[in-house]
Amino acid sequence: MSVEMKIKDVARYDGQDVTVKGWLYNKRSSGKLRFLLVRDGTATIQCVVFKGSVSEEVFERATALTQESSLIVTGKVTRDERSSIGYEIQVSHVEVVQIAHEYPITKKEHGVDFLMDHRHLWLRSSKQHALIRIRHEIIRAAREFFDMRDFTLVDAPIFTPNAAEGTSTLFETDYFERKAYLTQSGQLYGEAGAMAFGNIYCFGPTFRAEKSKTRRHLTEFWMIEPEMAYCDLQQDMVVAEEFVTHIVKSVLKNRRPELETLERDISRLEKIDTPFPRLHYDEAVDILKKNGIEFEYGDDFGAADETTISEQFDRPVIVHHYPAEVKAFYMKRDPETPRFALAMDMLAPEGYGEIIGGSQREDDYETLLERVREHNLPEEAFAWYLDLRKYGSVPHAGFGLGIERTVAWIAGIRHIRETIPFPRTMTRLYP
Repeated sequence: MSVEMKIKDVARYDGQDVTVKGWLYNKRSSGKLRFLLVRDGTATIQCVVFKGSVSEEVFERATALTQESSLIVTGKVTRDERSSIGYEIQVSHVEVVQIAHEYPITKKEHGVDFLMDHRHLWLRSSKQHALIRIRHEIIRAAREFFDMRDFTLVDAPIFTPNAAEGTSTLFETDYFERKAYLTQSGQLYGEAGAMAFGNIYCFGPTFRAEKSKTRRHLTEFWMIEPEMAYCDLQQDMVVAEEFVTHIVKSVLKNRRPELETLERDISRLEKIDTPFPRLHYDEAVDILKKNGIEFEYGDDFGAADETTISEQFDRPVIVHHYPAEVKAFYMKRDPETPRFALAMDMLAPEGYGEIIGGSQREDDYETLLERVREHNLPEEAFAWYLDLRKYGSVPHAGFGLGIERTVAWIAGIRHIRETIPFPRTMTRLYP
């Protein structure tokens, strides 16, 4: 009598008869032996079929299997020091669920477009499997961080009547004979949540219609966004650095095999700990000048600028007090130097760019109304947001962390398109 198991739990079943339900990742043959590399979504294990130990029918089934065929294998778990998982299965029975057609992704080199066209199948490869597992761990750790600190999850809508950032990057859609937009951020609704619950976070997909083809941009990506009442910029930065440190340490603890699959240099990740370096915008500009970078003071930093700044440090660096003109309308200005916004960005090391953007929010009604008018935003669409400054307004702050950029950095992947199961870019809407 065999027991059904998940491959990742194989060590519990040493010497026992087990059944594994999965897919054929690879196969090789040697005389009277068939070596089936079987995956079940949790791990991969070698299953050995010896002609002298099974019926002729079972041996023929094993021989006929093609890559990615679905099958159910029964056999005894035995130790194997050569195996990466430490065990293999001596097969007694094979049940074929479906013989796969000729699998399009082979060991030969494939172009990016081909792999992206077959993304629904490419996800089965070991590298992509590792990436999505790391993504899962980052999201799990992010939720854990806020849950442990008594933050309340407040979901924000996907359809919105207004913009959180620039209106030029909105996806517009028809909404029962009215205009609506796909959300750029859950932040504005998060602020309403913070006024109700104190500390909240929202997590969901966000959309930017940026006509960008860089390795750092997607048109659809996921953000986790905390918002905190009675919080200023300094406190905001402390939470952000503790948050990122918690995520990195969780991945190092729980996803070490996946990092090894990706050949990630974990020594760089092991250096990540609080406190992070902090730079005033002026100090960051000085770094650019010292490195011979042409930069117009008052501009926002581009990707190359962020890389130069972050290369000076072995952990993420926080740049704060940006010129107000290049930041969003809702960001509070420094009362001592109003030309600066109480804003901050966290730049990941190794050239991965901004992974967090945040600020202290403007909490005064008249000032925020003036900002809405300065930016030519429709007042009626922001009436509810302005209301938050009428009824018990308090200092508050928050930030957003982009999941995909964070995955790219921690996993050591150069292009963001591999960090999400089905990426959306300017040119890709399939599959």
